[in-house]
Amino acid sequence: MPEGDFQSYRNSIGLGKNFSCIPVRRVAYRRVPHEWGRRLKLGGRYMEKGNLAPLFDAGHDVAESGSEHEYLLHHEGACYAGRHLLVDVWDGENLSNPDVIDGALRRGAEAAGAKLLHVHLHEFSENGGVSGVAVLAESHISIHTWPEWNYAAVDVFMCGGTDPIKAADVLREAFKPARLDIADHYRGRIR
Repeated sequence: MPEGDFQSYRNSIGLGKNFSCIPVRRVAYRRVPHEWGRRLKLGGRYMEKGNLAPLFDAGHDVAESGSEHEYLLHHEGACYAGRHLLVDVWDGENLSNPDVIDGALRRGAEAAGAKLLHVHLHEFSENGGVSGVAVLAESHISIHTWPEWNYAAVDVFMCGGTDPIKAADVLREAFKPARLDIADHYRGRIR
């Protein structure tokens, strides 16, 4: 995506100045006739790509419906098992408050359109940190906080017709970070 389009995309999905997205280049490979194969240089060594050729995707996220695979996610012409956001919360508030964290996980799941199955939190007495997970029918939201560093690491992994970006927005509201970094990955290319 051209650099100018990235800012337009951020604005279109409501990411304000307190969001900073880390664009992640995803390269998927698919099988093609062997004669298309090339050698690929990785880490200073050549590796045979064999019969793999790169695909560069372009499109809109949609859950596959009308079949037994409703949980699959269609994005830019490909089909994935799910979308995974890696969220870094910097200089946030309430990072040692289990009630705020519990509420953020629950509201994040609801906002994203996911079905909440269970929330489990563990408080660490030595530093006030909290680790927790919201188990979802569509996967999970997990959090690990380091209040002594005013930092939290959050994973938001979902499949189907959910919108994990909406869960990230709930995190921003709950923790009021000075900075929220998001790395966006599409996982498990099915086809």
